[in-house]
Amino acid sequence: MILGSPSSSCCGGVEHRTKRTSSRGATEGTVDLARIERAVREILLAVGEDPDREGLVETPARAAKAYATIFAGLSQSPEKHLGRVFHERTDDVVICRNIEFYSMCEHHLLPFFGKAHVAYRPDGQEVVGLSKLARTVEVYARRPQVQERLTNEVADAIATFLQPKGVLVVIESEHLCMKMRGVNKQHADMVTTAARGCFVDDAAMRAEVISLMMQRA
Repeated sequence: MILGSPSSSCCGGVEHRTKRTSSRGATEGTVDLARIERAVREILLAVGEDPDREGLVETPARAAKAYATIFAGLSQSPEKHLGRVFHERTDDVVICRNIEFYSMCEHHLLPFFGKAHVAYRPDGQEVVGLSKLARTVEVYARRPQVQERLTNEVADAIATFLQPKGVLVVIESEHLCMKMRGVNKQHADMVTTAARGCFVDDAAMRAEVISLMMQRA
């Protein structure tokens, strides 16, 4: 098995662009900053604040720019990253651990954040650069999300574009919607998994890879 981190160099070999496509590919879009500014101003008024006071007068504009970054994945497709592969004759499992991410819970528009661990077993012909796995996580994290869907979307994208023998994704995260409100559980976290292909069929392999993913330094 091959272990890597998001900052690791890409695999060797000759790079080429695949021709696979997906019906779920996103289209390029723009964020309506002015509309977000107006909405943020209304929120400040609704909670009893003065949006024209010194500390808040530029807040709507700053918040609009922040949302444009936080939700940038809505206008991005993983095909841009997973569509570029390298010819490499191997079917050894590749694991990229500790991919840090931030996302936004769609239920309360509060952040959740943590680490994603991604593994795939190549088809014996092609591999993808490790950074592309991290970028795929970012594409789906930078959207209004729930962790369960995020985990499955990353797994499905890798399965669709790389067509490997198997994919396994584990995500660990903390949710501010549980820490700042509601049950107020400061030490609760969440772990989700998604398995495809050989990782569904081979329980021993799945357990071994999850063990490697979850090892702590």
